[in-house]
Amino acid sequence: MISKLKRSVLAMPGSNARALEKGKSLPADVLMFELEDGVAEPAKETARAQVAAAVANGGYGARQIVVRVNARGSEWYKADVAAVAPTGPDAIVIPKVNSRDDILKAAADIIAAGAPLKTRLWAMIETPRAIFDIERIASAADDPSSRLEVLVLGPNDIAKSTRARLTPGRAALVPWLSAGVLAARVHDIEIIDGIYNDFNDEAGLRREAEQGRDMGFDGKMLIHPSQIGPVNAIFAPSAEEVDFARRIIAIFDEPENLEKGVVQIDGKMVERLHLDIARRTLALMAAAG
Repeated sequence: MISKLKRSVLAMPGSNARALEKGKSLPADVLMFELEDGVAEPAKETARAQVAAAVANGGYGARQIVVRVNARGSEWYKADVAAVAPTGPDAIVIPKVNSRDDILKAAADIIAAGAPLKTRLWAMIETPRAIFDIERIASAADDPSSRLEVLVLGPNDIAKSTRARLTPGRAALVPWLSAGVLAARVHDIEIIDGIYNDFNDEAGLRREAEQGRDMGFDGKMLIHPSQIGPVNAIFAPSAEEVDFARRIIAIFDEPENLEKGVVQIDGKMVERLHLDIARRTLALMAAAG
């Protein structure tokens, strides 16, 4: 059963109290309150206090609330975790993860700081080292104490550190994005595609979101509320997909097909593996409301 979609993950600077309040009315699946890159150094302490208060006070309904703290080893990390973990966000996001050990240490940090059991851990994959070790990093999820639930790919940081060019279609990054999807599936966790920078370019956003969806990502990180609607729609099943899924389930449920491994629909061969896909499609539709 799919209970919590992560189609749209909207990053919101913790230093902007007005934005944190506006999040209560936005249709994003996930709000990521930002303490790291989106917050200037002089505003770090203010952002930390505002985010901790926002999480503690609630009012965000069914939206998942996650907090991206500053990188482990930075001067702000310990204070971020100490302030945020006890408030019980749905997850704490650790930037610039480079190893499986980074995951386990961060999990120990948030547990020691008082994070309740519901608070999971998300890992940002943003460096060449993380890409090389992506399956090993994802394997931390096999240890329940890691609380690892989601990988978040950071194409901007990956492009910067590798000198790859972010061209339309992201050809240079496709092998690395695919490696992330494979690692997530091997270890049964979710994976979120990174930001599309030009929030005024809806057509470009749609193309990139469709690419991510087709590659197997579960959602996309966003930087502007205008991106939520298109991305929610793209990462939800279409009416045609839902109709076909229902037909697959119905035909396999027919008495004469209960023992069959393959059936025909409109001249197409449909196997039982497609039945599993069909059930997931309907579960996604139900979760999307």
